[in-house]
Amino acid sequence: MLITKTYHDVPIKLHGENHNIRIFVISPNIPDYPQAKFPGVVVFSEIYQVTGPVERFAGQIASQGFVVACPSVYHEFEGPDPIPYDVEGTDRGNNYKIEKRLEAYDEDATLSVDLLTSLPNCNGRIAATGMCLGGHLAFRAAFDRRVLSSVCFFATDIHSASLGKGKNDDTLIRVRNGDLSGKGELVMIFGKQDTHVPREGRNLIRKTLDDANIPLSFIEVQAQHAFIRDESSKGRWDAALTRSLFAFMMEVFERTVGRDLGPRVSQSKAPEHVC
Repeated sequence: MLITKTYHDVPIKLHGENHNIRIFVISPNIPDYPQAKFPGVVVFSEIYQVTGPVERFAGQIASQGFVVACPSVYHEFEGPDPIPYDVEGTDRGNNYKIEKRLEAYDEDATLSVDLLTSLPNCNGRIAATGMCLGGHLAFRAAFDRRVLSSVCFFATDIHSASLGKGKNDDTLIRVRNGDLSGKGELVMIFGKQDTHVPREGRNLIRKTLDDANIPLSFIEVQAQHAFIRDESSKGRWDAALTRSLFAFMMEVFERTVGRDLGPRVSQSKAPEHVC
């Protein structure tokens, strides 16, 4: 499926002043069907903003028949251009990550969903995904009742509650408080050799979600951090594994937002033990 690319500068109030967040939009394009409508996906980026790898990842989703929105995560600090994958860029991105307010991350997610639902080519059914920092943001996007599924690739800082300024990261607290109950489906994907999220952290995330009875797929693979990044991956990119997990993600999106199944009604019964 062909795709088109554009962006929207969305007004936002920042410290009492008018400000814009740039949200890149990649859309399916079917010639001769100008009124076609598609489900939407918010793609949250790494600490480097919307880089080439993030844009290509988003473009692949769009080509499957989804309108994709990619917010510029650090609009408070600099323009929408990507941050280089070098030492200085990494330091910049990591510094911004803990300088940005937690509620500002959530506001960006809300504005991205708002934008998608306002577009004439979006049918209002929304999913989310992201990598690294973006994996955490896709997780938090699941608190929005409009987001019907989230697929989170090697999400950082969830286990350590270290996202945002002021050390008030409440992601797992909100799960324990029931803020995800009765909402969408969640997929967590981690590399077992990922030094950013050690086994103890992965176990904490999984147990918290399981204890809260969240519809969860928890996938651990033989890979390191950033294994889906096809550029500047520092030797960690695994194209074959990325292809397999992309297909898994698309099954989730196609099932949860690609078609209208009506409201979710839990059957609340254990599966039968049959051979």
